[in-house]
Amino acid sequence: MKITSKLSAHQEPFINIESSNHYDPKSILKEEIIAINNENAEEIKSHILTTDGMVLIDTQMYFSEPQIEVFEINEESVVMDFISCNNVETQIDQLESEKYTKENTHNIFYTTKFKATFKIPAFEQINYLSIILSKEFYYNIINEDWELHEKFSKNILFKKSGYLTSKYLPFTPAIQWIISEIKNCNRDGALKKMYIETKIRELLIHQLETLNQPKPNELIDEDEYSKLQEAKQILENDCAHAPTLTELSRLISLNEFKLKKGFKACFGTTVKSYIIKLRMERAKELFQTKAATVSEVAYKCGYKDVSHFSAAFKSFYGFSPQKFKINWDIIQLWITGLLLLA
Repeated sequence: MKITSKLSAHQEPFINIESSNHYDPKSILKEEIIAINNENAEEIKSHILTTDGMVLIDTQMYFSEPQIEVFEINEESVVMDFISCNNVETQIDQLESEKYTKENTHNIFYTTKFKATFKIPAFEQINYLSIILSKEFYYNIINEDWELHEKFSKNILFKKSGYLTSKYLPFTPAIQWIISEIKNCNRDGALKKMYIETKIRELLIHQLETLNQPKPNELIDEDEYSKLQEAKQILENDCAHAPTLTELSRLISLNEFKLKKGFKACFGTTVKSYIIKLRMERAKELFQTKAATVSEVAYKCGYKDVSHFSAAFKSFYGFSPQKFKINWDIIQLWITGLLLLA
């Protein structure tokens, strides 16, 4: 499997990777960082992880003039695609893609041979994360017969290029969190390989679950569904200061009854329950990444009363925030000890 990426203004690709198609649990994880910053105000930074059957590419770009990027994969592969930028015009051979990228959206696609052309505007911060898997690697991290990707699996069997779903969908908080964990992983060697592969599997499961969610109720038209998606995004953007139902209804120009009924029909949960879910996931993230007290986390998650936060946390996770914090600190000490021994 060979992967290249180049700007049309340059002869040489800035990414040029070869990886075996075979899945080998004993293969090592290679790491490469590409950094280009020249007098023409071209800035490219790409962090690449490679092992047999898998290539992970995290790329940021910024240009003072419009550019054209050509990205190619020479063999069949499954690509987990995560876009964190807007306004990039996209043309993909063999795939019917959306014309312009949308920030914080994702999809999965299978391709027998991939070639994409991206028209990158000037003065736009470009960021994408692509996890490219050989067919053998893909089927080693997921059950081939799993119902969640039955149709997608048949496309792979018959070598039919296509997306898992017709449109890129917004990141969920869980997907955002796992992407952050992958990008900020500071482990080395075999531990890093084990960690990254575990996170790819976890990310894939969240993608499949999200992309296979039931379609909205037929009684909900496209305009109303778009407003419900907007409401969901508003909550995700700042769950600590989530608007009231009345305020949210006003923000998206949809009456409260349709908001409550439509939100439940489209996303399988109430507005209130979704806010709690977002806050609890945020609390877990804060406990895992910062040495924060329970009262600090409660405040940052939108709770003025620590006891209300503790009760909500215990109801959501089954144990108190104090117990979670103690257990997480012990796990971190154990991992640090393993790394020191290694």
